[in-house]
Amino acid sequence: MYQIVLFYKYTDIEDPQALMNSQRQLCVGLGLKGRLIIAKEGVNGTFEGTTENISKYVSALKTDPRFADVHIKLSDGNGDAFPRLSIKVRNEIVSSHLGEKDIDPRKTTGKYLQAEELHQWIKDGKEFYIVDMRNDYEFDVGRFAGSILPPLKNFRDLSGILPSIASLKNKTVVTVCTGGVRCEKASGFLVDNGFADVYQLYGGIVTYMEKFPNEAFKGALYVFDGRVTMGFNLNDPKHEVVGNCWHCQKPAERYLDCAYIHCHGKRHFLCCDECLKTHEGFCSAKCKMALTVRNFYDKIHSIIKKLHVQKNHSTN
Repeated sequence: MYQIVLFYKYTDIEDPQALMNSQRQLCVGLGLKGRLIIAKEGVNGTFEGTTENISKYVSALKTDPRFADVHIKLSDGNGDAFPRLSIKVRNEIVSSHLGEKDIDPRKTTGKYLQAEELHQWIKDGKEFYIVDMRNDYEFDVGRFAGSILPPLKNFRDLSGILPSIASLKNKTVVTVCTGGVRCEKASGFLVDNGFADVYQLYGGIVTYMEKFPNEAFKGALYVFDGRVTMGFNLNDPKHEVVGNCWHCQKPAERYLDCAYIHCHGKRHFLCCDECLKTHEGFCSAKCKMALTVRNFYDKIHSIIKKLHVQKNHSTN
């Protein structure tokens, strides 16, 4: 059995390079694959391994006083969620590109809201607004009912979202994201810009889904590994598909990369089974035609090259 662990922690890392070396040694020894980003501000990681070795990793991680209270999220793996092990030192554990307006979540962040509390707020009909801090394609395949998506193609767009949610400045706002790490800075960014009552979902959407599968969060959760999307009890009749096929708009929650590797939009798109067959994995007729044209010219180039070689050979 394989398991995936997801975690982050904002804490002082005096020597990121030393931590990188010790973490690599630990992960290699346990046969883990996945990624860990280390910065002076903390760590952000996700690994896959056998259930036994993930348990050993978590135990070892928590022996470090800096990570003794780290919030661990676990989900089922398949053994192929990650192609390799990657441990890197970066300037941030999640890229916000806020520059001089960067947020230190240890000083400024939204109030933590437990999954159980959020669930009760929803059941009670409390007035509050869920602001989703994920990328738009993540939102497309799964989201809280009635939630708001600011214009986020990427988390690096965070600094430009304020005009779109200005009307919420004096409202109760709850930020949500996959595992919680983006919300640490996103909620702090709202607090720093005068939002009056800001919360963040502690442990992220994955924690809510685990405790309340197929409830207020509809659809599947986009994850940045080989599974692409995940959920809990997806065969439950209560599970609702909220994504739509790009081609026919029918319900779909499987993501594909466009079959044309030079796709100008670098399309990562939702596709139903029927359209997968009909459109052969292309995001658009334009990309399908582009591949046909490219293959044609490659063939012509190959023929010309072959004739050129033959001509030189006969001349010699």
